[in-house]
Amino acid sequence: MDPRKVIELRAFVKLCKENPGLLHSEELRFLREWVESMGGTIPPAPDNASAETMKDKTEKQPEEPVKQPQPDSEESDLEIDNEGVIEPDKDDPQEMGDENVEVTEEMMDEANEKKMEGIYALGEGELQKAINLFTEAIKLNPHLAILYAKRASVFVKLQKPNAAIRDCDRAIQINPDSAQTYKWRGKAHRLLGHWEEAAHDLALACKLDYDEEASAMLKEVQPRAQKIAEHRRKYERKREEKEIKERLERVKKAREEHERAQREEEARQQTGGAQFGGFPGGFPGGMPGGMPGMAGMPGLNEILSDPEVLAAMQDPEVMVAFQDVAQNPANMSKYQNNPKVMNLISKLSAKFGSQP
Repeated sequence: MDPRKVIELRAFVKLCKENPGLLHSEELRFLREWVESMGGTIPPAPDNASAETMKDKTEKQPEEPVKQPQPDSEESDLEIDNEGVIEPDKDDPQEMGDENVEVTEEMMDEANEKKMEGIYALGEGELQKAINLFTEAIKLNPHLAILYAKRASVFVKLQKPNAAIRDCDRAIQINPDSAQTYKWRGKAHRLLGHWEEAAHDLALACKLDYDEEASAMLKEVQPRAQKIAEHRRKYERKREEKEIKERLERVKKAREEHERAQREEEARQQTGGAQFGGFPGGFPGGMPGGMPGMAGMPGLNEILSDPEVLAAMQDPEVMVAFQDVAQNPANMSKYQNNPKVMNLISKLSAKFGSQP
């Protein structure tokens, strides 16, 4: 038997005595379970060990990135000149006529008469009367887009943009190519501060049939609509950049967690070799066989599973003899008549596959 193996084993037992916390490592779980199964008791782990473990875990936690304050909304830092914008009207929807009514020629003629009366009242500044006349005409002939457009123009003058928009929407359903309808809906959107919608409708009105009034209002609203569109594009870019940054952060964090887990696993696997590498002969690869779950300490599990071997290792006389033999193997002859020493040497020799 190689005496160095005995010294390594002796050094391990001595180390466990001096540092009982070592026995609480995950690699030596099997040893703790075996000792406890034999009725033995494992000394409790020192308090400072758990404190250091908690400290290490705390130090390894990645720091949360400082979040930059974000605007509450896209409009929070957008300044638009809202001069001329009014509060929206909240009246009940006006009568729109029965779309399914069958209109006769007589009804058409009567509707045209009401329309002309409404146009005259509008010219006289009698706005509410004009509304009533256009409404009567719509009831008679709900399929005529111009009637809704005329009534919408009066609603705009009455500062009722929502009502005007409802009439324009209906007129566009009937005739989507009416420039006047888009003109009045554009004006209604302008009153509400719907700059992009206003610019769209006024531009379309001028395209279908150029109108100086519509063109003048388009020049007023278009810069504001463009400012809003540019602002939206800026925030869309910011959102995209933020999403990309968040994805990269998640990837980085996952990679760091993976690398940290790898380092911890490598450290855990190397704990045995790192702790015992300074012993004579060095535990890593220093003993034949193998110890499950503990790299670098082959054969130790089998040795410690024998209670007679373990008991002999606690005998000072036996350990002194081992030290003597380790320093000079020829001294083994001095212990040929010592049954305690020779018995242990025989057991270890048998386990290591050699004879004393």
